[in-house]
Amino acid sequence: MKQPNKKLVLENGHEMVGYGFGADRNSVCEIVFNTSVVGYQEILSDPSYTDHIIVMTYPPIGNYGITDEDFETRVLQTGGLVVRDYCDTPSNFRYTKTISEMMEEQNIPGISGVDTRMLTRIIREEGAQRAAIVPVEMSKEEALKLIADTPVNSELVRKVSCRKRWYSRTPNHRFDVVVIDCGVKQHVISALNRRGCNVVIVPFDTPAEDIVAFNPHGLLIAGGPGAPQDVPQVEQLISELRGRMPMMGISLGHQLIALSYGAKVVKNSKGNHTGSYPIRNLCTNHIETAGMSHMFKLDEESLKDTPLEATHVNVLDGAVVGTECRRDKVFSVEFHPEGAPGARDCAYLFDKFIKLMEENQYA
Repeated sequence: MKQPNKKLVLENGHEMVGYGFGADRNSVCEIVFNTSVVGYQEILSDPSYTDHIIVMTYPPIGNYGITDEDFETRVLQTGGLVVRDYCDTPSNFRYTKTISEMMEEQNIPGISGVDTRMLTRIIREEGAQRAAIVPVEMSKEEALKLIADTPVNSELVRKVSCRKRWYSRTPNHRFDVVVIDCGVKQHVISALNRRGCNVVIVPFDTPAEDIVAFNPHGLLIAGGPGAPQDVPQVEQLISELRGRMPMMGISLGHQLIALSYGAKVVKNSKGNHTGSYPIRNLCTNHIETAGMSHMFKLDEESLKDTPLEATHVNVLDGAVVGTECRRDKVFSVEFHPEGAPGARDCAYLFDKFIKLMEENQYA
């Protein structure tokens, strides 16, 4: 019988033993849970999860393998994966490798056989904390010292942002869009390409004058990891360019737009990580479904002193997850309209961005 060879140790002292897969290395990161039933490949390759250990609440993970076309980014920065049941024999005509093989290539450790229901309750009730994936032989005291001695990286956006600009073009394009890469997902770029946009992706610290030099029809502030306060360069960029061209923000971009208008962003101790949150569209009063992956939220009181209007709220906790400044043709959402993974109810937001660029072009 196979013996446990890995264990997960939480900052609060809880430890759980299990079986290692993926990369054979130690990892110390903030731990979060994700309730998505499918989409583990998109979740693992989402730059928003940089330096995070992800607990998948759905028990079997790996059953459809890994597909080359479904990555959100090619260099994965996730800190680890925790699952109840790991499947190493995928059944999917598209798969090219197992999740363990991919994680080994990308240097991501995993642990299976863990009681993820109990683990999720601990995270949900006690809030954000760090954890370590280590060999089962390591004592709890050594693991806790490892956690305490490992510094927290506050430059996660710098870690995932591109170093040089790059392009994603489409035939017979109608618009030119600049994307500020705070951790952009491939499906966001594809959504713009499908709507007739040539896209240039630039590093997060690109100066405003360089953006203007591209003469873009619109600007998209991409999502990404970490706290919005850690990237004041992007907040300043938004302040300089808002009102000069239509602007769309997603996830971290949503938070940065809010900061640029004077709103406050606070940490959500539990975070929101799932592929199916119910979202109320305040413009239509319809309920839409969308995925989220963030640890921060807007302070609603601070929004009252800004020109931003709430457009969407999270039905479960009432938090504002969408805002708009009609005067400046700026809007943003906390959730993922590209629907990867998750429902695609909110893909119309890309159409809204296109319409704003059309109106601005012929104004």
